[in-house]
Amino acid sequence: MKKLVILSIITLCLFGCRQEKEKKAVYIIIDGVPADIIERLDLPAIREISSRGAYGRSYVGGTVGRYDQTPTISAVGYTDLLTSTWVNKHNVPGNSNLSPNYNYWTIFRIAKEQKKEVKTGLFSSWIDNRTVLLGEGKPETGNLRIDYVYDGYELDTAAFPKKEYDLNILDVDEHVSKEAAECIRENAPDLSWVYLWYTDDAGHYFGNGEALDESVRIADRQVGRVWEAVKYRQENFNEDWMIVVTTDHGRDFKGYGHGGQSERERVTWVATNQKVNERMTSGKSAIVDIAPSISRFLGFEIPRDVLWEQDGIPFIGKVDIMEMDILPYDNSVDLNWECLDGKAMVKVWAAADNKFREGGKDEWIDVGYVPAKAETFRVDLTSLPESKFYKFVLETPNTTLNRWYSITKDKYTNFKFPVAYSH
Repeated sequence: MKKLVILSIITLCLFGCRQEKEKKAVYIIIDGVPADIIERLDLPAIREISSRGAYGRSYVGGTVGRYDQTPTISAVGYTDLLTSTWVNKHNVPGNSNLSPNYNYWTIFRIAKEQKKEVKTGLFSSWIDNRTVLLGEGKPETGNLRIDYVYDGYELDTAAFPKKEYDLNILDVDEHVSKEAAECIRENAPDLSWVYLWYTDDAGHYFGNGEALDESVRIADRQVGRVWEAVKYRQENFNEDWMIVVTTDHGRDFKGYGHGGQSERERVTWVATNQKVNERMTSGKSAIVDIAPSISRFLGFEIPRDVLWEQDGIPFIGKVDIMEMDILPYDNSVDLNWECLDGKAMVKVWAAADNKFREGGKDEWIDVGYVPAKAETFRVDLTSLPESKFYKFVLETPNTTLNRWYSITKDKYTNFKFPVAYSH
């Protein structure tokens, strides 16, 4: 009887292990589509994906008027997503002459640094996404390699000859989406990026109007190909997939341009088949939240120093706090945040340098411990090593937030009012 019981337990354990689904993720960037267009048009693929999980507005551009304000430009947005940082860290301010700071790891570098093998795929209408932004094969990225690569077609003028209004790029997007769908259906990389370009060209050529709308409808059909491949994998294999569809920036008032900090240029959107948390439903989610969300879904372990530089937080799973900000006050700094879990505790860390930016290791100082529901903590700067620059991190069991603070001294610093002061 004991042998029978033991055999039954072993059988159940083996059955349970077999039943655990393998996690896979793919994200798709549709270039330069503001949220109002997505919300106005009938887009079956994006609608179906959202119906399984959620749709929400997001933003790009960092914090207006602050150290992390970021141009609303394509390669900038891709890198915001890849690294979960703004331009002050990743150092990609435009689309050309780029020198990314590879010390801020992309999600593809994180994937390849996992203990388990992670297969990756890239399906892109722009080769620089791999060669420059990801930095494939460079020593600075740990000689990163992508397992399934489908890109460079925009350079193949024989297969995709130049057309009026850059419609050859639309042909490239069609090819890329088909290759992505086929590769996912057959090989199922663990982490994939699909990039669709033409919607941005349509905006630049035509501005707001039917041509731009139609380019978005076509992009939705291209998304649909990938979505069908994902559904095929889920229905025929023991896999659980996360799909995220988003954009890299919005457009200006007339729809032709972008790059500035107007509301329509900053407001973007995210559609996913996964259930989301308060971060997404609050309407405060940013493009930098996507990589942490995918990393959480895939169970990636992120080195502490890399994690503490990420400016985003996951929009899936448990989150304790969000919306960290800094307010200087005399020789101190108030750290403020929004509490999502009143039972959580916040550990406060400070660094008086930025060695990480140059590939070094910061010296973090434990400066306090406070209930999350307090939503504020004052740091006495005189208790820290003297510096003109500080970094602060708030750490909870499920969340890390960070902000920078730079001191500029002037003749009014440390001014004290007389005891008797009158107008």
